[in-house]
Amino acid sequence: MTVETNWVQEAWNQTKAKVMRVHQRIGDGFPHASQNGEYQLERASWWTAGFWPGLLWLIYRDTQDEDIKASAESCERQLDVLLTDSNTIDHDIGFMWTLTSGARYKILETDDSKRRALLAANLLAARFNVQGNFIRAWNGKDLAGWAIIDCLMNLPLLYWASSTTGDPRYKYVATKHADTVLKHFYRADGSVAHIVSFDPDTGEKLEVKGGQGYSPESAWSRGAAWAIYGMSLSYHYTGNQQYLNAAQKTAQFFLANLPEDHVPVWDFRSPEEASTIRDSSAGACAACGLLLLADQVDGDEARIYRESAKKILHSLYTNYGAWESETEEGLILHGTSNYPGKQNVDVPLIYGDYYFTEGISLLMGYRDRFW
Repeated sequence: MTVETNWVQEAWNQTKAKVMRVHQRIGDGFPHASQNGEYQLERASWWTAGFWPGLLWLIYRDTQDEDIKASAESCERQLDVLLTDSNTIDHDIGFMWTLTSGARYKILETDDSKRRALLAANLLAARFNVQGNFIRAWNGKDLAGWAIIDCLMNLPLLYWASSTTGDPRYKYVATKHADTVLKHFYRADGSVAHIVSFDPDTGEKLEVKGGQGYSPESAWSRGAAWAIYGMSLSYHYTGNQQYLNAAQKTAQFFLANLPEDHVPVWDFRSPEEASTIRDSSAGACAACGLLLLADQVDGDEARIYRESAKKILHSLYTNYGAWESETEEGLILHGTSNYPGKQNVDVPLIYGDYYFTEGISLLMGYRDRFW
């Protein structure tokens, strides 16, 4: 067994053990960010509601633990009420049901999960603006024309729906949104905007907004991670070379701007006073995207992406992990949710924990992704 294999196996064992411990308190709750060492539980309608059950399914797939399974299934059932609440759910439908109903269906082939996921896909497709070719982000009258880079990670629910039903309309919506991202979110250097506002009636692009990045023209690192993984997934489902090119472009930008420990700062163009603040969740998500990208290209480029993903995950494990801590429930420290909004800065985040766990599971040989 190689040294590399040793650390991956060790990380996987540590991850499983800590999730099992934390599960004893959280159960079927919906954690988002850790405060003072304890994950704060959010309502089921919060956008991160899928990540804890998704993490539980990653662990269940390996352990077959019935308590873990029961909690993940309970989380899924708690989301049912939202499927008839159009005022509450938004573009994050994909995050929520891909990692609950989608994951359970892929593991257990359960018909009730299939029905839920297909209904969620219908609701996501219904947010499509036919004039601007984008999926609307949040609700609210003044936000009718807003789209965000994060939504690339919601598109797999639509691709899956087309594959499952044989109906191409879901895939059509997904690809049109991805095309709009290429046209209006991407910059020449591979960085991406967070929010783009369109006229909801005409589809005309109005402005770029900073969102969770430092400024409209900055380079929010988690936005880049969404783009790497999201475009790689769109290429996976469509074979469209433009999506692969885009993923490569952002991957190269992301890797060129990483600090020495391979874990990104929250914005690659942040001001000096905030230039040391990290976002471990962006690193974990990007690593998963890089591993997929490595499977999609050949030769030295594939090797670079794969080795870069390993370096990120290894650094997260060795430098950012809270494995033995009795006073911290999070797996990975130093995540940044929303620095401009001063929300959950320098804390563990459930989506950082999820993507780290997914990344390690991929290195362990679990090749079937929930996305």
